[in-house]
Amino acid sequence: MTVLSTMTPTGMAAARKHIALPKADALAEALPWLARHRGKTVVIKFGGNAMVDDQLKAAFAEDILFLYHAGLRPVVVHGGGPQINKQMDRLGLDSHFTAGLRVTTDETMDVVRMVLAGQVQRELVGLLNRHGPHAVGMTGEDARLMTAGRAYAEIDGERVDIGRVGEITGIDPGVVKALLDNGRIPVVSSIARSTDDADNGVFNVNADTAAAALAAALDAEVLMILTDVEGLYRDWPHSDDVISRLSATELETLLPELASGMIPKMRGCLHAVSNGVRSARVIDGRVRHSILLEIFTDEGIGTIVVPDEAAEGAAA
Repeated sequence: MTVLSTMTPTGMAAARKHIALPKADALAEALPWLARHRGKTVVIKFGGNAMVDDQLKAAFAEDILFLYHAGLRPVVVHGGGPQINKQMDRLGLDSHFTAGLRVTTDETMDVVRMVLAGQVQRELVGLLNRHGPHAVGMTGEDARLMTAGRAYAEIDGERVDIGRVGEITGIDPGVVKALLDNGRIPVVSSIARSTDDADNGVFNVNADTAAAALAAALDAEVLMILTDVEGLYRDWPHSDDVISRLSATELETLLPELASGMIPKMRGCLHAVSNGVRSARVIDGRVRHSILLEIFTDEGIGTIVVPDEAAEGAAA
């Protein structure tokens, strides 16, 4: 038995408009944010579960392409902790972390270089280039984009050698600017050339640190760091209340109390906003389209860090 719809053509049209209305509302809400950020450079650190979940990876690529087609200038900086761990397990090598940083022997550095430049970067560039010839992969070694000296962890006030882990000593953003001006999306692996030419080696640089340094060198509008938590918690593990907004000075005061895994991220945010970046944001990469939710909606998600003068202006 065939049941015919009793809805009139006018009623069907109204229903269709009603279904589409939330999409129109979302676009209208995004309009002032699109106007504000158009033409601005946005540096995004890609990491956490977003790197290993296929749906999240696809959503991340869509977000970056949305920014690109909306007239922003996105730059992606990535690490590859989960992939490096997996490859090291496959090779029978142990992974050690000190003060949130990977202890990197010469043998480990070979694995890091292979995974970051040969696996993670290529996959991300491939996802972005499914929709056109947009993305270009490179490492911090290329054109001496990043140079670094040996970094040391600090444990109980003492310096601890953690191998070929680098502390960035210089950024030459010319190659990235050239790619942006040519309409490309740079995808940068967090490996830096040694500052010491006699060393002729490379260093593993924390991707949060690398993204922050590059954002400052590019005079970026926004630094965004994807992670596996909702943002910076006010009193973890006693509370899951997320701090939505911090000034640079407020963050500097909190840094000594943070869990080791959050320290590089929040130090990166502090460095960025202290060196010309208008805001730095830590957002939950486990949420699909978290980048668009953060940058193009009124509510936003995660934790935003702003320079002191911006915080004072908002308070006034």
